[in-house]
Amino acid sequence: MQISGTDRIERVRAEWASQRPDLDTSPMEVMGRILRAEHLAGARIRRVLRAEGLDRGGFDVLATLRRSGPPYRLTPTRLYQELVLTSGAITHRVDVLAQTGLVERVSGGRDRRSTLVGLTAEGRAVADRAMAANLACEAAMVGSLADADRETLAALLKKLLDGLEVEEAEVQ
Repeated sequence: MQISGTDRIERVRAEWASQRPDLDTSPMEVMGRILRAEHLAGARIRRVLRAEGLDRGGFDVLATLRRSGPPYRLTPTRLYQELVLTSGAITHRVDVLAQTGLVERVSGGRDRRSTLVGLTAEGRAVADRAMAANLACEAAMVGSLADADRETLAALLKKLLDGLEVEEAEVQ
């Protein structure tokens, strides 16, 4: 097996082949590369978001509110469902964003129990800048792929995720 100097997954597979030739390490070709790409991409995205004063969790909340459309307000329940988080995690994220003036809690009407989380004007501006910067970062990361390759990869990853999500739903 020819091993490229930059492909850690090939190196790891070769090391396992020498130590445990009985193991089929071929799943690493896909899953190992996905996990490695997530690690490297995540670091780049965190740097871009830090430049906007955000972490990934705060960005996720702002982006979810922004893409919800005017008036850019959602219930905490809808936020934690959208982001697949616990209510406690959403409360913490909203508290941090509220302290920085990016979101506000708004009364949802006559029922005092119904509170909405809404973007402030500053929060909307930050969300817009952060999203543009995030997408530019993502475009640069996939820039080495031809359009056809990118489309094929996206379709294959969708197929993989569809299968994983079906399995996850069956477990729950």
